[in-house]
Amino acid sequence: MSTPTLERTRTAIGRRFLGLSPLTWVLILGGLTVVPFVRLVTDSAPLTATTTFTAAILSTCPIALAALGGVWSERAGVVNIGLEGQMLLGTWGAAYFNWYYGPWVGLAGGIALGMVGGLLHAIATITFGVDQIVSGVAINIIASGAVEFLSRAFFSRIPTNGGPRNLTGLFTLPTVRIPGLDDALSTLNGRHWFLVSDLAGFLEAFVADISVVSLLVIVLFVLSWWLLRRTTFGLRLRSCGESPAAAESLGVDVRRYKYVGVLVSGGLAGLGGAYLSTVATSTFNVGQTNGDGYIGLAAMIFGNWNPFGALGASALFGYADSLQLRSPVSLHALLLLLAIGLAALTAWRLWQRRFRAAITNGVIGVAFLLWFLFTNSIPSDLGGMTPYLVTLLVLSVASQSLRMPAADGQPYRKGSAG
Repeated sequence: MSTPTLERTRTAIGRRFLGLSPLTWVLILGGLTVVPFVRLVTDSAPLTATTTFTAAILSTCPIALAALGGVWSERAGVVNIGLEGQMLLGTWGAAYFNWYYGPWVGLAGGIALGMVGGLLHAIATITFGVDQIVSGVAINIIASGAVEFLSRAFFSRIPTNGGPRNLTGLFTLPTVRIPGLDDALSTLNGRHWFLVSDLAGFLEAFVADISVVSLLVIVLFVLSWWLLRRTTFGLRLRSCGESPAAAESLGVDVRRYKYVGVLVSGGLAGLGGAYLSTVATSTFNVGQTNGDGYIGLAAMIFGNWNPFGALGASALFGYADSLQLRSPVSLHALLLLLAIGLAALTAWRLWQRRFRAAITNGVIGVAFLLWFLFTNSIPSDLGGMTPYLVTLLVLSVASQSLRMPAADGQPYRKGSAG
């Protein structure tokens, strides 16, 4: 194949669909066959069991909402490190309003408290020009102290709760179940047929008592993608993150769009916190996010600042988190899954003639393969670190393919952006 033809082929492959890179689609489609293959090789049925996918959904949604919040803020050109703090505020807001006014008001309360955190970040960074990283860290610290104080001030007076740092017995939200279909998929999943049973286990998680909020999360991602990529509003907001000077010259109120992006970001992060305290569990605890906001930030980066990419990355982290709750054999099988994924990534890098990245990915893949072959299990203490280790791994192997908005994190002053 001649060089011009080869370059045209690479260009065609490089075209994006739904804003996702070809590499992302390879990972998604490859996972449909690789995961069932690993299940067969390792004889680890929990890898694709419905209970695993159900747990993965519960772990994915809070991370995904934080990641989507990050997409909104950074597409408008404002780095939002404060996602963790805004999620913390959302957990408390949802618990408080849920206890006194019901679950739906609780959900709205979580969003409102998250938006308060977003508003503080917006005022500090957009109006007063405070460094965005410093402001985000400050939001996290302030939110942590505020949640501790508010919990002791309001929840310690409730006689039925478990102490001033938590609140138990919150109202739950309704779930969706399709009778008949869930039983059929459960039976099919129990057959352990290659691919067919695995897909049945995945689909059953969406038709057997799934929370309506989990379905709402999917709707929010579709809506966000449409708004950001297919509307004039989205074009203007993204222009504020790419070139605020050019946007301003065309009459776009850059400051207003930045405020909208950060407020929506805080609201989504607050919803993620509300999900933790009213959907994933019916209990509020101080510090309940447990770092999900930071993992959401990593998912946003790995998803290349794209809503669907962020959702896919969040699902990867959520799946890894759910496996640690299953048997050690399933967690050990994840090593083989990572080794195969890195082998495919190495081949992709070679196709792109990025030899240094290919060597790095190949060496890491061989290390995971050797770890899998010469061990029988993963220590339980290390298993609890699985989501964070996966976060570091995917960012390290994908960092060279990522492109952040051009003006992301840069201070803006009306009439002087450049």
